[in-house]
Amino acid sequence: MVSDIFISNLLHLDCDERDWVPQSADVSFKPVVLHVSQGYYVNILRVRSSGVLSRHRHSGPVHALTLRGKWHYLEHDWIASEGDYAFESPGETHTLVVPDDVTEMATLFHVTGGYTYVDPYGTALGYEDVFTKLVNARKHYQDIGLGADYANKFVR
Repeated sequence: MVSDIFISNLLHLDCDERDWVPQSADVSFKPVVLHVSQGYYVNILRVRSSGVLSRHRHSGPVHALTLRGKWHYLEHDWIASEGDYAFESPGETHTLVVPDDVTEMATLFHVTGGYTYVDPYGTALGYEDVFTKLVNARKHYQDIGLGADYANKFVR
């Protein structure tokens, strides 16, 4: 049996900035669970700019709960706003967009498997999964002085 993870005030999005692992200048994630033995992760994705974030294809199902702001996929007719839930089917390719009137979007994602970044023609450009998330988290925490092992509290 794996040990529990308990995180108080998880939805307090304006917490210690050191918790957020940068992916780019305007995109970061806050780890919740990095379950390496079962191949999934839960994190809060935060985007602090509008525009197209990425086109990607998931190998497994994704659950998303919007906590702040709005976002949508070019390939769908819905817009996710605060409090909205979305289920994404495995194998679908979609393009995540943060609308122009949004200064910050934060969404809790539960991702099983990985996803492949693709160009408009479906050609693979990169890949992300629980293992790449863990590598990025460890590097970030090491770089800011918390130590790489700080990420271990999220690992199961």
